Amino acid sequence: MNIVFDLDGTLIDSAPDIHAAGLNALTAEGLPPVTAEQTRSFIGNGSSVFIARLEVATTGQSLPERHARMLARFLKVYETTHDQTRPYPGVPETLEALRVAGWQLGLCTNKPIAPARAVLAHLGWGNVFASVIGGDSLAVIKPDPAPLRAVIAALGAGPVVYVGDSEVDAATAQAASVPFALFKLGYRKTPVSAIPHARAFDNFLDLPDIAARLAREMC
Repeated sequence: MNIVFDLDGTLIDSAPDIHAAGLNALTAEGLPPVTAEQTRSFIGNGSSVFIARLEVATTGQSLPERHARMLARFLKVYETTHDQTRPYPGVPETLEALRVAGWQLGLCTNKPIAPARAVLAHLGWGNVFASVIGGDSLAVIKPDPAPLRAVIAALGAGPVVYVGDSEVDAATAQAASVPFALFKLGYRKTPVSAIPHARAFDNFLDLPDIAARLAREMC
């Protein structure tokens, strides 16, 4: 049995550190700050889109040269900015319970691979996931299904469940024809009822049972 997770807004609340790294990029360009709430709404479609949204929010447009400078600065800072990042309650226990129950764990995130691996190491999760695909691991990012399919291929045969928190994750799961479990406390922008999902949950300790039921339904 295989279970694949999104990272930001699903396993971890990283918005405070993403906000800090974003403010650093804005300050370097002499641009005004954005709020933490704005930052949360910009997360989900990869770092390049995140920076473009920062530009548009503060200047009304995204300019190629400025965007390149801001993105490079953001990625450099982001790789070492994780002091305020925390797992959601119950996540460490759930990952261990799934592993003990025989699940293969994978990670499919639009966060670039270097900061993704850095935060995994910071949290002591460097060896938890059998396969990790980041936002720059392939030529495309979610909601294209290729990153999720790459993780699944690396994990091997068996039922697959994908766990995420957003519209992007739901669209990825649909495109890959994989059942989707929606974590309701992440960074989604629309109501739960508007996001296609097989199950929705707000307590990670419920996930092992949810995943097991979804796996049985696939058999």
